[in-house]
Amino acid sequence: QVQLEESGGGLVQAGDSLRLSCAASGLYFSTYYMGWFRQAPGKEREFVGAIGWSGIWRRYADSVKGRFTISRDNPKSTVFLQMDSLKLEDTAVYYCAAKRLFDSTAYEGGMDYWGKGTLVTVSS
Repeated sequence: QVQLEESGGGLVQAGDSLRLSCAASGLYFSTYYMGWFRQAPGKEREFVGAIGWSGIWRRYADSVKGRFTISRDNPKSTVFLQMDSLKLEDTAVYYCAAKRLFDSTAYEGGMDYWGKGTLVTVSS
């Protein structure tokens, strides 16, 4: 079965950087769009960013644009989220997700597969 496993979360200070990883198995990774979402305490899950099959196509939420970078390593079936200049409001559980065909529903969480998430806490 398909498994997405996030790692790299932790406690950091505002202004620091953190790199999340998501290892995928059970799917033909290079044919899936990969996305990152997050859910802060008491808030709904929101889109963070996504990357296309080859890594050329990328989209980011306005709140993270210029600070976060998504990349992928297809031979290793892994997608990354590099987070720089972290802010307090970036505190959330971060989820990796996969979708075969990325459409408008994906931005609202309409993905095919999800990981269990990794917690990122940004302190002052």
